[in-house]
Amino acid sequence: MIRGGCKGIFRVSETYYCHILPPVLHPLSCGGGSPDWTTGRSCVRACATLLTPMSDQGLPTPDPGLYKAPSTVRGMTCLNREAFAQTITVPVIRIPKTAIHKITKCLKKVALQRPGLKRVINEHGDEEESEHKLLLLDPTRVTSSDDFSEEEAAALKASNVPQEVTRHELTLTYDNLKTEEILRAVLPEGQDVTSGFSRVGHIAHLNLRDHQLPYRKLIGEVIVDKNPGITCVVNKTNTIDSTYRNFQMEVLAGENNMVTKVRENGVHYEFDFSQVYWNPRLSTEHDRVVSTFNRGDVILDVFAGVGPFAVPAARRGCTVLANDLNPESHRWLKHNCQLNKVNPKVTTFNMDGREFIRGPVRERLPALLAGDATVHFVMNLPALALEFLDAFKGLLVPETNKEETSGKLCLPEVHCYGFSKEDDPQKDVVMRASANLGFELEGRCSVHMVRNVAPNKEMMCVSFTLPSEVLYSTNTGQMNQLPRDQNVKSNWTERCQHT
Repeated sequence: MIRGGCKGIFRVSETYYCHILPPVLHPLSCGGGSPDWTTGRSCVRACATLLTPMSDQGLPTPDPGLYKAPSTVRGMTCLNREAFAQTITVPVIRIPKTAIHKITKCLKKVALQRPGLKRVINEHGDEEESEHKLLLLDPTRVTSSDDFSEEEAAALKASNVPQEVTRHELTLTYDNLKTEEILRAVLPEGQDVTSGFSRVGHIAHLNLRDHQLPYRKLIGEVIVDKNPGITCVVNKTNTIDSTYRNFQMEVLAGENNMVTKVRENGVHYEFDFSQVYWNPRLSTEHDRVVSTFNRGDVILDVFAGVGPFAVPAARRGCTVLANDLNPESHRWLKHNCQLNKVNPKVTTFNMDGREFIRGPVRERLPALLAGDATVHFVMNLPALALEFLDAFKGLLVPETNKEETSGKLCLPEVHCYGFSKEDDPQKDVVMRASANLGFELEGRCSVHMVRNVAPNKEMMCVSFTLPSEVLYSTNTGQMNQLPRDQNVKSNWTERCQHT
């Protein structure tokens, strides 16, 4: 099965601004969700193909001295950059200064490319200028004069450059090594060194495994060194405190500054990353849903966070009611509305999601449904949102419908997120949504596969028109309502668990 076969792959198949490190730490950008579950499975298969280790047959054997740091750094926990220096021998070709620009361009594919390393050097060192330069060549591509392609050989001949390859001693330093080379050399041999980080403004957010923890400070310093713009590296610990059960962040390297700035889909956000929920992997999903809104629509964002749905919706000309339980999220939500100059379009609330639906929303909904605007509910709390659907049962009484709408029935649209570990996640989320609504949604909804969260776990979005049989129901039955203190804990804990 795909799930079993791709178990290791899901760790390195996150979405958008997620920097993934196969085999260790370097960035990978991927798209968001897929239009349906079938397409989603196809994407997973494609990902599996791309990340399957390839055979070495037919590939040049890399020089181990060039692509591996000295063995003496194994087990290092305090970063000593000087210890990574080593002298190696690489192939070079001698080129007249007058032809260097043209030949360098023609030999671009076989030239040596290393971080912070000049490909063209003086023939006799820095102290003396000469009529010739040396172009450093990649030893995995060129080891003799016979390794040049026909086009490359023709370019050399046209410029009267002898097709002669010689050897040159070169000193590689820490600055010339790639992140994965450093970490593979330092961490224990034979142990899995795969890890990843999400970039949130100037912050790199890690989820290190237990065997990596002794090296966490070094890993943090390497990430700061090798990723321009990152000035703070944090690792999420398992320690939970406060009423909202937000996870503590250990600063591994750089400045201890958790207030960050990000730009997503043309919208600017600011927030304290240690106090609120933000997931850079959901950028595509935010844009997908917001793009379905039209000017004049009314958006009721039940779990708004710092505004990734609310703010861009307001920028599209929608009227927004945005709520979040966390006081810090509510504070930054208001700040981001002001930052993007949409605060006149957004009314914010700081309460439990169910109380928001059955309080401020219920008060306003009859008048909203009587108008011409389409009303959308956004419920992006995938660990719990499906359970909150019972709040819609009997939300309005039939008499209100008759009086306010004068026979006109304009029902709201609902976009509700959920996680699933089932073999058929689409069927699972529809079944659970139906159970909480007390109404069968099969054939009356659409389901979008957002992303693979973990092995055997998908994030799904089910969208449907809220049935009048639910909204105006007189038989609500027993509500699946959690006590408020349990709502408080579950709401915030689950958001932090999936950053």
